[in-house]
Amino acid sequence: MNIKQAQFVISAPTVAKCPHDSKLEFAFIGRSNVGKSSLINMLCNHKGLAKTSATPGKTLLINHFIINKEWYLVDLPGYGYAKRSKVVQAQLDKMIRSYILQRKQLVNLFVLIDVRHEQQKIDREFIDWLGVSAIPFSIIFTKADKLGRAKAQQNAEAWMNGLLDSWEELPPYFITSSEKKTGREEVLDYIERVMTDINEQDRKA
Repeated sequence: MNIKQAQFVISAPTVAKCPHDSKLEFAFIGRSNVGKSSLINMLCNHKGLAKTSATPGKTLLINHFIINKEWYLVDLPGYGYAKRSKVVQAQLDKMIRSYILQRKQLVNLFVLIDVRHEQQKIDREFIDWLGVSAIPFSIIFTKADKLGRAKAQQNAEAWMNGLLDSWEELPPYFITSSEKKTGREEVLDYIERVMTDINEQDRKA
């Protein structure tokens, strides 16, 4: 997929305020400081599209970006940011879960994981919840440049194999680096394949 145009559309405080059209949506979520904004900017080849910050936990709304005037890239707030008040975190969790469960246009959720770390309880619980909720999702391992290719691959495989204690079939996963643009083509090609499959199903229906 070639991204020719990427443009911010709206920051929505609730699902009801999200765009009212039928374009397919691919959403991105992860723990605070996982490199989500940098990844989105890298995928879109647009440095200032998603606002990066030195302070984790800055994304507090559902941010929609229109890509090639065809589909939406959705930047969701991070989960598990310890410095937020419990009230604010509870509100964000409710907003995130409402979007994931209710948004019919959502066709894939990319869950971002820092490839440097072993499987964390908060990530595992979130991914298990997606499975129980039958939400289509993929995993994107970030910051591969911090480890080197071989070690990043080894860590990603170990992380995925850790799911086999309760998962019969593993979700797709990608290894990326925003610094080196590693994994960009693979993620964008995956998005294109999903869109093509859905459009073909719609034509047959």
